[in-house]
Amino acid sequence: MEDVATTERVRTAAASGPAEERLERHRRELTGYCYRMLGSAFEAEDAVQETMVRAWRGLDRFEGRSSLRSWLYRIATNVCLDMLGSSVRRARPMDLSSPGGAELPPGPALPEATWIEPMPDSRILPEGGDPAETAVARESVRLAFVAALQHLPPRQRAVLVLREVLSWRASETAELLGTTVASVNSALQRARATLAASDLAAGGGAEALDGEQRALLARYVRAFEAYDLDALTSVLHDNATLSMPPHELWLRGHADIRAWLTGHGSGCRGSRLVPVAVNGCQGFGQYRPAPDGGFAPWALQVVEVSQGRITGINSFLDTARLFPLFGLPPRLGSR
Repeated sequence: MEDVATTERVRTAAASGPAEERLERHRRELTGYCYRMLGSAFEAEDAVQETMVRAWRGLDRFEGRSSLRSWLYRIATNVCLDMLGSSVRRARPMDLSSPGGAELPPGPALPEATWIEPMPDSRILPEGGDPAETAVARESVRLAFVAALQHLPPRQRAVLVLREVLSWRASETAELLGTTVASVNSALQRARATLAASDLAAGGGAEALDGEQRALLARYVRAFEAYDLDALTSVLHDNATLSMPPHELWLRGHADIRAWLTGHGSGCRGSRLVPVAVNGCQGFGQYRPAPDGGFAPWALQVVEVSQGRITGINSFLDTARLFPLFGLPPRLGSR
């Protein structure tokens, strides 16, 4: 992987030329592809940067037998496969254990590489375009879907994303991976079977926000900020979940979530929520009251909604890394 200084020299040298523009217009979709492959926002951005560096260095040797886009995807796929290697797959807390009880402490923080990470929509989802394609893109970056992808061997993962999410033809996918159409079709069939066995519906869908959902989320914000647990419970699905990476503990159901918020989680009382768009869902930067006044970062919440109720609150506590990624301020003043 290139060091920062070399990367900056490459970007600076190319910045004024049309080649840089041609490469950069593919950055967002490549980031979405690498994110689905790797399950990490930061690794995805590293992978795309490495792809751009390799592409810039090899641009004079690009023979044009395929499109520039296909060529970039080939490079990105190889970068991702190299990065995945023998690494342990990333997961969500609910992929690792059964739900815990509200009386339990959160437990030790597990390493960052354990977890699927949230990703800003602005870095991975297309702007405008066909509504049906946008809906597929939103669904394919759901935390549950990205986590399910990690169960697939890396090359199956690439096949499924290229064929099912990006709608590449089998022949195009085979050429990119240096294999046969029969091999691609076989890998796709196995990948579909694996995903079919995953409980993808558990987290709720990444549905486009309509008036009803906006009203539901507004009720959630009011209830959370007021710490009105009756009102908060009223917007939760009966089997709603609460998770808190980097801790393995997660909770399911009204009673345990409420008990947690009045017990171990009572420090959330008085929090403020700042909206963000994340993983095709609505999210919030959560700030808790600070001892010296104002509000300090506490969690990046990804809130999942389905059928008129909140089905999941995923609270990522690594704010030192995540808040800058989402452009969230390091602190809020009092209000």
